[in-house]
Amino acid sequence: QVQLVESGGGLVQPGGSLRLSCAASGSTFRFYAMGWYRQAPGKQRELVARISSGDSTNYADSVKGRFTISRDNSKNTVYLQMNSLKPEDTAVYYCTRYSGGSYVSPNHYWGQGTQVTVSS
Repeated sequence: QVQLVESGGGLVQPGGSLRLSCAASGSTFRFYAMGWYRQAPGKQRELVARISSGDSTNYADSVKGRFTISRDNSKNTVYLQMNSLKPEDTAVYYCTRYSGGSYVSPNHYWGQGTQVTVSS
C-alpha cells in the first residue's frame, strides 16, 4: 500500500504563491507518474498538472504559465509551485500516483488533500 501525504496548503492573497508537496511511501516512486488534482466546493475533481516518470509534464489550460509541477526522486516527493494565484484556484488539492510511468495510465493512489484558499 502506497501512502501519499500532501502539505503546503493555506491561505494566500490573490497574486501570491504557494508550494505544495506530496511525499510518497515506498521505494519505487521514480517508476511512476504523479499528478495533482483539485476539487472546489460543488464542483467535480479536475486535473491540475501531471508528470511522467521521464519528467514529461502536462497542465490544465487554467494553470498554464502559473503552476509548475516537478519531482525529486531522491526524496520520493512531487511538488506543485503555484504562482499568481487567483480566487478561482481555491480548492482542496489532491496528490495522485498513477499505475504506470505514463500519466495516461489510471490513477492508483490518492492523498488526503490539502486546502488552498486564495482570498484577500
